Amino acid sequence: MNPVGLYPFEMPMKTESPVLKEVKTATSMKFIVSSTTLLRHLQQISGVLNSNNPLPILDNFLFSVDKSGLTVSASDLETTMTTEVTLTDSKQSGKIAIPAKILLDTLKTFAETPLTFLIDEKTKAIDIASDYGKYKITGFDGDEFPKTPVMQGSKSFEVPAGVMLNAINKTLFATGNDELRPVMTGVFFQLSKDNITFVATDAHKLVRYRRNDLSGGSEGTFIVPKKPLNQLKNILASGEEKVKVSYTDNNAFFEFGNYSLICRLIDGRYPNYEAVIPTDNPNKLTIARKMLLESVRRVSLFANKTTHQVRLKMAGSELQVNAEDIDFASEASERRTCEYTGEDMEIGFNARFLSDMLSNLECEEINLEMSAPNRAGILTPAHPEDKAEEVLMLVMPVMLNN
Repeated sequence: MNPVGLYPFEMPMKTESPVLKEVKTATSMKFIVSSTTLLRHLQQISGVLNSNNPLPILDNFLFSVDKSGLTVSASDLETTMTTEVTLTDSKQSGKIAIPAKILLDTLKTFAETPLTFLIDEKTKAIDIASDYGKYKITGFDGDEFPKTPVMQGSKSFEVPAGVMLNAINKTLFATGNDELRPVMTGVFFQLSKDNITFVATDAHKLVRYRRNDLSGGSEGTFIVPKKPLNQLKNILASGEEKVKVSYTDNNAFFEFGNYSLICRLIDGRYPNYEAVIPTDNPNKLTIARKMLLESVRRVSLFANKTTHQVRLKMAGSELQVNAEDIDFASEASERRTCEYTGEDMEIGFNARFLSDMLSNLECEEINLEMSAPNRAGILTPAHPEDKAEEVLMLVMPVMLNN
């Protein structure tokens, strides 16, 4: 009778399980690890995996065991993410590629329990033993796994984890999806001795997040794709622990805690974003951020489903937020008190873009600076709490249809 498991296999002649016996052959590798610890680390790096990989080996995790513990890697060729896992016990060193999906699905079914892995490096057979049973799968040669690029001649700088997390959250939503303009699909890192600037734009909206309390070491620029930044965001935590960032002409390498991520950079020249930020904006609206966000979200439900246009009409200390959809004879209007200086004006914005920006600002009040109905509006915090932080968000207007 076959033992209970994911993959039945024949019982050995001896009563002692080959999974649990002491390993004495040089072709075998054995280690013991906590099921929940291993699952947590694998879930953190599994986002790198694609459903359709160009190489079958990329459907696997690479397990590398040595005296220091277990290192697990996942890759899609463009991005490689690595984590270090503490082992309860290990015998021999080696590496093996283990199918990711079945391993993750199996680990999710366990409560906290030690798991014993026994790997035959010749046949690539992987035996896993728990307190409840034994499971067998077949792995692949670890040497087939893509090699991690060498960061030769790299430059580096450090950023507190909380700052890096904030920079990613503030900019990532403004990146574009147009494959014809790949430089706009990532976040632009601009380094100088005096500050570090993060920029994202899709030509309709733009975010510039700058830290004047950090130094990039030397002048430098590079563009990081959206996917690795999403993965990095998932492992970062608020705090002062440092993220070390190294970069070359082709790759960027991020190290944080027990995790590391290396990704290929986007090749190309980033647009001159400073040129599109208007500097002369005599019309200035100051209003509670949540108040404006609530009005825009509510009124936009009645806006045209193609343009998502909402109108902001400012006069004195009053703001009107309007939207209408002529095709369905629906409209909405709200009045809010505000502080406004400048000439009375009416300007239209895409409600989705405006909502995204208001949602990603964390201040009590915002300034909306404008020059004309056909020029970009500039959103900034009215009373910045952190003097070392500069946040500027730009949104292009929608042509008003009178």
